[in-house]
This record gives sequence, C-alpha cells and structure tokens, in this order.
Amino acid sequence: MSVLVNKDTRVLVQGLGKTGSFHTDKAIAYGTNVVAAVHPSRAGQTESFTGETDHSGVQGREDSYATDVPIFRSVIDAVDATGANASVVYVPPPFAADAIMEAGEAGMPLIICITEGIPVADMVIAKRYLQDRDVRLVGPNCPGVITPQECKIGIMPGYIHTPGRIGVVSRSGTLTYEAVHQLTLNGLGQTTAIGIGGDPVNGTNFVDCLKLFNDDPDTEGVIMIGEIGGTAEEEAAEWITANMNKPVAGFIAGTSAPPGKRMGHAGAIISGGKGTAEAKIEALESAGVVVAPTPTDMGTAMLQAMR
Repeated sequence: MSVLVNKDTRVLVQGLGKTGSFHTDKAIAYGTNVVAAVHPSRAGQTESFTGETDHSGVQGREDSYATDVPIFRSVIDAVDATGANASVVYVPPPFAADAIMEAGEAGMPLIICITEGIPVADMVIAKRYLQDRDVRLVGPNCPGVITPQECKIGIMPGYIHTPGRIGVVSRSGTLTYEAVHQLTLNGLGQTTAIGIGGDPVNGTNFVDCLKLFNDDPDTEGVIMIGEIGGTAEEEAAEWITANMNKPVAGFIAGTSAPPGKRMGHAGAIISGGKGTAEAKIEALESAGVVVAPTPTDMGTAMLQAMR
C-alpha cells in the first residue's frame, strides 16, 4: 500500500510554464496519470508530451509514451472535465498562494505546492483559507510526494526510489533523496516519500505524516528528516512517545548552525534559544528514535531501528 498517492491518482498541473512542463514530462515518463493542466491564457489548448519511458517507474509499460494534456482556464473546470483528485503547483511565488486557494475552492483533496519563495504573509492567508475545507496541502517549497513505481508528483528523481517497507518524511528535499537512496541500497525500499518543505508556514507536518504511516499496514518503519528552526520535531517526538507503534529513525540537519542565522530554508533559523539541533535530537532520542549522527548514516540508523 501507500499513503497520499498511488497508481489511481489523477493529477492536475497548475502552472504549465517552463518548470511545470519539464517536471510534468518527467512525471508522465514515470507513469504518473497526468490528466489536466491549468493556464488561463492557454485554455482550450493541449500540450503534448513524448519521449522514452522511465523504466524505474511502472514496470511492464511501453518503451515510449505520447500524452496530450488538455489545458483548462480554472481548476474547477479541469476537475469537472477530468475528475482530477490531486494538484501540483508550479506557479511563480507572487501568485502561488492564490493558486493554492483556487485548488482549495475546487475541493481538490490533495494539493502539492513545489514553489519556493512564497511570501509568508501570503501563506498565512492561504493556510487559513484551507482550514475549513476537506483538503490536504503538502508544501510549499517541497520536492513533492512519490509512491515508487506508481505515482511521482514533484521534482524528485524517480530512479532512486524502490517499492519497499519504509515511509519517508522530510523537511529537506536534498536529504530526502539521500535517505531514499540509502534505503534502496540497504534493501528496505519505500512505501511513500513525502517532502513537507522547510518554510515556516506549510500545510502537512511531521505528525500528520507519522499518523498516515502508522495507519498504513505495509509501512513497517519511518525515517523522518528534520532541521533546525521551529518546534515541529519536538512535537513529532511527543506524538511518537504517545502513539507510534512502528520503529522510527531520524536525522537533524544544522548541528553547526550559529544562532540567529538562517540556513537554507526560511524556517531553518534558531531564535530565542529555541529550535536548536541539540534540543531536537534530545527530544527524538527520548522518544526512542534512532538518530543518525551524519547524513551518510541514515540508512544504517533505519536498519538499527528495525531490529
């Protein structure tokens, strides 16, 4: 099984510009069912995607693909015409929050926002707008979500993912790929990998993902990758202590970051003595999480947690 996305997910692309088109092509090559796109000035047109199939995706498929994706004026129009049940947002930062809210207004069950650099004030409005709607936002500023050999929504490289037993949740895109690669090399594979993004205001958090993986019968363990800033990891540690019935391994990035200096993500900043790597590691270890000392030890930590 998997969480959030699978082979039946019908994907809508919001923002079919240069970046959106590039990653849509990669998703289709992987086997993702992209059914529609939204671009107001191109409504009524189609965009054609052709190429060689990514054989790290769904096995038994043809060696090449040719897909025409219809373009609609609005998310509501696209949903009505195609039955799309997940959207991916590649819209530029000044307009991305509006795109998220448009998907929410259409009742899109899953919204995955890849866009980096959305103003925090815009995201506060967008998150509040979604609170009273039965939708889930992943991101922004995230690599996306992938269920290996079934569905890839986002910018992650498909070939490093392998179906398996471990759920992955991470604030860091690059470290997501590193963890996934190590899980693949160690023969553990992944059920689903979720990049939740590193912005201070986002949709889905660690606890949300831990709940999903805890309830998934095919997920036997979870690796979570955090970083300095905020209290998300400490909150996850509390939830793990009280509720988690599967082994968890982890890694916290930013152990050498000086207080008050932002490191990479907008949310990765230590302020007021809170959000340090040391505090997060202590909280996770107290919850029984096997914390890897370096990024190269993440796969080993997961193997240790599974014993």
